[in-house]
Amino acid sequence: MKPKVAIVAAGSGSGETGGAERFFAGLRDALRDIGLDVTLLQIPSNEADFDSIKETYLRFYDLDVSAYDGVITSKAPSYLVRHPNHVCYLQHTMRVFYDMFDVEFGRGSDELRTQRELILALDSAALRSPRTRKVFAIGEEVAQRLRHFNGLDAEVVRHPTSLAGLREGPFRHLFMPGRLHRWKRVDLAIEAMRHVRAPVELVIAGAGEDAERFKERAAGDPRIRFTGWVSDEELLGYYRDSLAVLFMPRNEDLGLITFEAFLSGKPVITCADSGEPARVVEDGVTGFVAEPNPVAIAERIDRLVEDPALAADMGRKGMRAAADVTWEKVAVKLATALGLPFQPLSRAS
Repeated sequence: MKPKVAIVAAGSGSGETGGAERFFAGLRDALRDIGLDVTLLQIPSNEADFDSIKETYLRFYDLDVSAYDGVITSKAPSYLVRHPNHVCYLQHTMRVFYDMFDVEFGRGSDELRTQRELILALDSAALRSPRTRKVFAIGEEVAQRLRHFNGLDAEVVRHPTSLAGLREGPFRHLFMPGRLHRWKRVDLAIEAMRHVRAPVELVIAGAGEDAERFKERAAGDPRIRFTGWVSDEELLGYYRDSLAVLFMPRNEDLGLITFEAFLSGKPVITCADSGEPARVVEDGVTGFVAEPNPVAIAERIDRLVEDPALAADMGRKGMRAAADVTWEKVAVKLATALGLPFQPLSRAS
């Protein structure tokens, strides 16, 4: 009989499919491929206000997962579950209480600081042994945050994208996919375009809370086009035909956009303070790691527009780098940490 494993996923409850949903589906399929009986438990996580956050923490704490031989959690606050054989593959904690607290609130009120202290204490207690057997992190950025705020160590294991069908095509436009949120700094790309000399189009795909503000910033520049939400098929097309992919978030946890660009044979322009993408992109080899200012970014864009052969060479090197990041490696690490028997992929049924 195959060992039974539950992946406990903190979901938005909206039914939308995004990076997190692809992550959970990819993890589920990878564990099944090595012979485990995997169930994906998607539990709504409401972060609308602090009362809702506390209720969500309790929802995971009270969740009955006793029917499983092992449990894997990831996003906050799924790791509050109670099971004797629990490992966490940490995507991220609630960042507004962590590295983005000062960005959003400054010093914050007494109430906000008290809320932050409670969340940090709950997370630290939940992720510490023996409540969690082992913690893995999707990137060094996540691991460093955990060490800094919680005093806990995590083993870094990056995972690939689950977006299938990525391939190289012509080098035409700049592409910036993802959530239109201020932490993703779409406005930095918009400002950079004011300094770009070349007649190259910037295609911005996605939706989000700050979409209208970004559109207002881009008004008057005919080279910038917003597509809104796009299907996977359209997304593949934009990647395929891009000259380069712009990805310049603040302190990103991992950033699958980087790997999706590489698998499309495209270089990535990111920033020195972008977190994991700045570690994944090798400056001058698979893309550029620029300072987070519009002029520096524009200089890199113009260089690639003027030398498409350089963009193609960087893209090929990125494709080779991305090939080393596999779901099988992730699945084997997690199954081993759970102490469950599994089959290598070449022998799994």
